[in-house]
Amino acid sequence: MRLADFEMYRELLHRHTGVDLTPDKSSLLDARLTPIAKKWGYPTFESMTIALRGVPENALIIDVVEAMMMNETMFFRDARPFEDLKNTIIPYLAKERAKYKSLRFWSAGCSTGEEPYSIAMAVKECGTPLKNWDIDIIGTDISHSVLSKAREGHYSQFDVQRGLPSPMLIKYFHQADGGGWQLDPSIMNMVDFLHSNLLDPVRDLGPFDVIFCRNVLCAMDDAAQTRILDNLARTLEPDGFLILGDEETLPTSCVSLRPLPDLPGFYGPADGTHRMDRLEKLKKTSGT
Repeated sequence: MRLADFEMYRELLHRHTGVDLTPDKSSLLDARLTPIAKKWGYPTFESMTIALRGVPENALIIDVVEAMMMNETMFFRDARPFEDLKNTIIPYLAKERAKYKSLRFWSAGCSTGEEPYSIAMAVKECGTPLKNWDIDIIGTDISHSVLSKAREGHYSQFDVQRGLPSPMLIKYFHQADGGGWQLDPSIMNMVDFLHSNLLDPVRDLGPFDVIFCRNVLCAMDDAAQTRILDNLARTLEPDGFLILGDEETLPTSCVSLRPLPDLPGFYGPADGTHRMDRLEKLKKTSGT
């Protein structure tokens, strides 16, 4: 791919998603975008590139942007945040929300659904403390294609063997006709999937008790990260929790959130009302 063409695609992706591609992704873009050119009837990849420099159809832009997204995900990715969720955060919220018996979770940048379904399984495993509670789990992504796959709840052997504990595979999946694994309706029905761009102001979604936005920001520049984080912060309950990826931290330009002590990767509103003494006690008790 010519450098000028790569820069055009790089700018297109950044404008729509905030993702900043590095030059080493050039060959990957070639491989991913050539099928899109064929789908749209362009004789060559170059002819599609010329069309995109003009006034292209919005549907073509959507297809191109979705093809450039990485969408890497897995069940219970990195394990530790889900252990903290189950052993510390949910017990904390179960007490704080006991009057209302309602919890809301958001998987922001949910890809093909492994993360929000992992949240649902973690909630299920909590058992009695959340019995008869109203549990609302939302998964959002900018890609229509990954949301379609997420709604199906069907995963390959490769998908389920990465991160998913065997007991949960046995408990919440069954082997599907034609191969792969089908998620149980009891988990699927806990999650609603919506199309959303994290760069846009969030309307009518919040507030949330827990937001997962893991391994989404790492490919973005500081300005895009701060814009998204500020959007997320506005939807958090005053004592809510934002969970980022293991390699992600708040950019210095983000002042709407603060890290929570002894909970790596967990953040709360800058003026949050967390009862840190209770969190610390739960953390010590859980041993995670």
